[in-house]
Amino acid sequence: MPKRFIIFVIDHSTASATSSEMAAIDAFNDRLRQEGHWLFAAGLVAPTESLLIDNTQHPAVVDNRSWFAGSEHYSGFWLVQCEDAEQAQQLAREGSRACHRKVELRALLG
Repeated sequence: MPKRFIIFVIDHSTASATSSEMAAIDAFNDRLRQEGHWLFAAGLVAPTESLLIDNTQHPAVVDNRSWFAGSEHYSGFWLVQCEDAEQAQQLAREGSRACHRKVELRALLG
């Protein structure tokens, strides 16, 4: 049964890909679709546009900030479907090469 994974792109800015990186990302996305791995992908706005919401106590606390305090943050992600973790790791390596950035791979629960 296929398993689902998320591949986070890690960057120091948002929408920073060069035209050649975007072409490589588009080719990688096309391949994911053709091979049946594609579920969804998207870029994320900068952490400066984040809201951190804590509604575990009353009243809720809403901060105009990101949880990430450092210069690196998630700038995008792919949701993929794979046969196993080894295949997901291979796709994460290829995604990292395509976007020319570090990525973080996590399995989805369930």
